[in-house]
Amino acid sequence: MSASEQERPRKRAPWGAIALVLLTGLALVRNGSGEFTVGPPQPASAAAPDTRSGTGPQSAGVPQLTYSVVDRVRIPALGVDAPVMPVGLDMSGWVDAPPPGDPNLAGWFTGAVSPGERGTAVIVGHVDNNVGPAVFYGLGSLTKGNRVEVQRRDGKIAVFEVYGNEVFDKAAFPGDRVYGNKGAAELRLITCGGGFSAQNGYSGNVVVFARMVAVR
Repeated sequence: MSASEQERPRKRAPWGAIALVLLTGLALVRNGSGEFTVGPPQPASAAAPDTRSGTGPQSAGVPQLTYSVVDRVRIPALGVDAPVMPVGLDMSGWVDAPPPGDPNLAGWFTGAVSPGERGTAVIVGHVDNNVGPAVFYGLGSLTKGNRVEVQRRDGKIAVFEVYGNEVFDKAAFPGDRVYGNKGAAELRLITCGGGFSAQNGYSGNVVVFARMVAVR
């Protein structure tokens, strides 16, 4: 493993500045036709995070990790086992997403922490493409207690437990709530969601909230 593979990016984009950019970027790169008989599942109201203090999965006693490149993401409840590529901001300031032609590919946003570090890590993926469902098509069906496993290049697997799942309209995306540092190692999985129109694509984004509960 070379030093460059594990070197932490020097520049971090402030969440307040890129929240809408991340959201819009995912919508812009979407190539789906929207012509499926049944659209992707959307989060149920019961899956919304409980905002009361002291609720949700607890990470006490779980050692927080240092920086590492991400290799794979697994979501057993959805049968997802996908390679992960690094994504950043493009020349126009949009957050890149994985190439839409590969339906089983996710992207780790390198402007945030790596999964397992203290802070909020972000992994994005397409809901569909011109062929059909893509890697995060089923994201809206995840419920509290489901697990997400992130395989890191340092050999460790960060295990996260879902504690919320919501869909947010892109015109009122709550960046601070979604990306804010909760004082623990957290993960957000994001894909397109909400209503769909041929002219504007998906109207929002599905956001899964998860917190690290184990390291293997």
